[in-house]
Amino acid sequence: MDELISSRASSAPQPGGTPANRDTAHGQVSGVSPLPEGPVPIGSLVFADELPDGVVVADEAGRIIVFNRVAARLTGLDPAEVIGKFVFDVLPLRDAEGRDWWVCADPYHGLPTRTRHPERSLYLADGTEILVSVGYVREDRRKGGARGSHSVRRLVISLRGAKQRERLERSRAELVSTVAHELRSPLTSVKGFTATLLNKWGRFTDDQKRVMLETVNADADRVTRLITELLDVSRIESGRMEVHRQLVDVPDRARKIIAGRVAAGDAEDRFRLEVLEGLPETWLDADKIDQILGNLVENAVRHGAGIVTIVIEPTRLEGEDDPAAVAVSVRDQGEGISPDVAPRVFRQFWRGKPRGGSRRGQHGGGTGLGLYIVKGLVEAHGGTICVRRAPGGGAEFRFTVPAGTAAA
Repeated sequence: MDELISSRASSAPQPGGTPANRDTAHGQVSGVSPLPEGPVPIGSLVFADELPDGVVVADEAGRIIVFNRVAARLTGLDPAEVIGKFVFDVLPLRDAEGRDWWVCADPYHGLPTRTRHPERSLYLADGTEILVSVGYVREDRRKGGARGSHSVRRLVISLRGAKQRERLERSRAELVSTVAHELRSPLTSVKGFTATLLNKWGRFTDDQKRVMLETVNADADRVTRLITELLDVSRIESGRMEVHRQLVDVPDRARKIIAGRVAAGDAEDRFRLEVLEGLPETWLDADKIDQILGNLVENAVRHGAGIVTIVIEPTRLEGEDDPAAVAVSVRDQGEGISPDVAPRVFRQFWRGKPRGGSRRGQHGGGTGLGLYIVKGLVEAHGGTICVRRAPGGGAEFRFTVPAGTAAA
């Protein structure tokens, strides 16, 4: 940050040695200091208007010398009008309690050892929230500064919009609310039945006790499933989803998923499995493939209609050195999902229109996380997933994963 941060226009020499002009966000121009003459080392120049964040630079007196386009957009100010003005007048930053940040931080007269202020949320005069971080460029003794001098040469302020953080906070709040709601019902049931059995064990018949214990067991499974979903979401969002590859027979995995559904009470003729010839040898994470198939089949059973068909076929990945891949399609014969809604089905907490008391995309514990997790698991394998209209009507969820290798 020790070199001048310049705008794009100032890099061109001006005839007659006049100061360079810079385009502003409003199409006007404002004067800025020209670049030093002579060669400029590579990497020593940063074009402020090309930076993704707002940048404001104030000199040793606190006057603004750089105010880039993003800063203009975030603050609604015209760079032509703020260049040369005092930064604390242009950016009257205040914290959530209304305290003046400039007075509290006192950047020009505060501790001489400070080098930066970490990013925090501050507010402009009109109440706009922005994320602000501040860096100090201090006097360098090797360049003529007095021995022991730590005076501020420049103050570099980075500005970012707070909307993305607000969206993340809303998402987390919704997650907490959803989890609390989903946990309350099974835990209340578990607590109620266990307390009843402990207090009045002798009053119930064996059949009544069995019904209560089966209910407790089912609710405990529901809580376990919810916790597993939350752990998966955490791993997906943090990029810590690990894939442990082994040789996997995808059709055999699909058969086991169907057998499990039939054993749980679904009609055997509700399912159909189609396996095309030429499948490559696949090295995948067996548990995650089971989870993907199980979630998609359950989604089709709960929110689709008619026969649920699983089609497994060989395919190729475009642009890959090893194009061998396998594609799996899970189809139902229900109403399907409209194309304008399809891009949203893999988002957290997505809810479709209720049909017969159910919502597509909501399954398991009803958290709306199932399809989001499926997408994360497929992408962890290096694959892709989409939803479209099935050939015979209804919805088709199709995912493609590379075959992989034993060493992957």
